[in-house]
Amino acid sequence: MAFTANKPGPGLHRPLADINVTPLVDVMLVLLIVFMITAPMLTTGLKMDLPQARSAVTLKPKPPLVISVTKEGKFALDMDELSFDDLLPGIQARMEGDLTRVIQIRGDRSGSYGAVYELIDKLVTNGFTHIALVSDPKARRAGASTP
Repeated sequence: MAFTANKPGPGLHRPLADINVTPLVDVMLVLLIVFMITAPMLTTGLKMDLPQARSAVTLKPKPPLVISVTKEGKFALDMDELSFDDLLPGIQARMEGDLTRVIQIRGDRSGSYGAVYELIDKLVTNGFTHIALVSDPKARRAGASTP
């Protein structure tokens, strides 16, 4: 009994249509190792011998300027009570030309929102852009549910 092969074409061997992924994996692993070694070298930058300055002074940030608005609509700059018209010259005198110094506004909870709004508008109009509104995270209203 003889065996006959079902051949589509001439010859005894059929073409192999499977993909061999072993070379692909080998190349990918080599590339991964290369990138793992070179990546830390790229982020460190150049080695340099930097000069030292003997007159260098550490900059200390100035404390914020605090403006308080009472529930009656009165204004206080730090601890000095001022009228709304005298407030801007007092702020400019204490800022010493540094427009980047932070101004903190403390408004009474039962006070007028309009007074705080007018103050912020006046500050922004005169070039003061670093304004912060101060709140008390520990204070809770009576009857408010606790989370």
